[in-house]
Amino acid sequence: MASPILHIKDAYYFEVPRSLWKSNRQTRDDFPEHYIRLDSEFQNWEAKRQYDDLAKLKSLEGLPSESSLMAQYHAWVHDDHNFAKPFDRFLEEAPSQAWFQQQLALGKFALGNSPTQRPGESEEAFASRQSAWTARKDRAESLQSQWTKIKVQADNLAEFKEATPNWSKEKIAEYNHQLDGKILIPQPFGKLKNNYERESGFAISKFMILEVVVALILIAVFTILAAKVRNGRPAKGKLWNLFESFLLFIRDDIARPAIGHHDADRFVPLLWTVFMFVLGCNLLGMIPWVGAPTGSFSVTFGLAMVTFATVIVAGSLRFGIVGFWKNQVPKMGLPLPLAIFIVPMLFAIEVLGLLIKHLVLSIRLLANMVAGHLVLLAIMGLAVAAAASANWHITATISVVGSAMFSLLELFVAFLQAYVFTFLSALFIGAAVHHH
Repeated sequence: MASPILHIKDAYYFEVPRSLWKSNRQTRDDFPEHYIRLDSEFQNWEAKRQYDDLAKLKSLEGLPSESSLMAQYHAWVHDDHNFAKPFDRFLEEAPSQAWFQQQLALGKFALGNSPTQRPGESEEAFASRQSAWTARKDRAESLQSQWTKIKVQADNLAEFKEATPNWSKEKIAEYNHQLDGKILIPQPFGKLKNNYERESGFAISKFMILEVVVALILIAVFTILAAKVRNGRPAKGKLWNLFESFLLFIRDDIARPAIGHHDADRFVPLLWTVFMFVLGCNLLGMIPWVGAPTGSFSVTFGLAMVTFATVIVAGSLRFGIVGFWKNQVPKMGLPLPLAIFIVPMLFAIEVLGLLIKHLVLSIRLLANMVAGHLVLLAIMGLAVAAAASANWHITATISVVGSAMFSLLELFVAFLQAYVFTFLSALFIGAAVHHH
């Protein structure tokens, strides 16, 4: 892989060994749009158009000469933190461009709320200050509107292609080399800023596809299993007995102890689905060049929100909407004078705890899935670091054995974290449908 860390990072492409996927694009037009937009030729062309349009704005003051501003931009964009950022981002973010940000009231120069009268301030002074603030606000809003139009008009890829010659063979070969091993995901509904960030619209990422794959596999497998055990027939075959054993384990060792026999069975389908989905996503992390979707906070947070929604809905159905929230505070039989002060505090603490529990539920799964991959990356890095040393064979042996052992540990963690996530979800649901 070009970058081992991408094994656990969401992206808008799949990465495989370069030898398995060669990029053979012949012209500039064959490359994805965001590659062209990030190229210095397009960014300089776009910057020139934006500068020319800014020069026409009579209301904009202090515009430096084109050569001076472009020199500042090129120096700024070569910083690692600003790599490949366009000219408009330079004007809006660079500390050296405070003259621009101040006139458009951007960033730390934002105007905020309308001024209020200060203690001891006369009506005339306050009216003058408020008038000045209103005038500046109107001017900034006008400039912001004009600046938005300038950015939209300058970002014209079709016009750039018509106005400039095709890339040289050397540049095309360089970009092809960068794209070797990268299977880009088509984006019919969105626009990308780069391979890791969305510009606009709905962009399809690697983990989205993997989650859909896991969901489709689960639907297919359990549809077949359901057909086999229909009408009370026992499941036959090692694979089907394995899946049925998962179900019995979740029902008898997770749902019923955590929720209670009376209520557990109606939550078993949800808990079974959550367990198998989390397990499937975790196991994908064991496959080279794929990655575990549960290594992304957006995925684990979404799963935790499913549990949170179930807690709210199940508790509200059992006790009513008001009753559910009243149930967050245990009954203590306090005298009224004490209850007036203590109950609201307990309610605030319990509600905050309810939110924190589900947030921690997502972070726990994320941290455990990411940690194992980072340890593997560190161990494999030992072999690379020791490649030039005389004792490289010892370090390589340690790295190989260590990686194999940690891979086995990760396999265990994949099952363990699916169990922990499901068990905690069952505990939270059980607490919601029972009196404190």
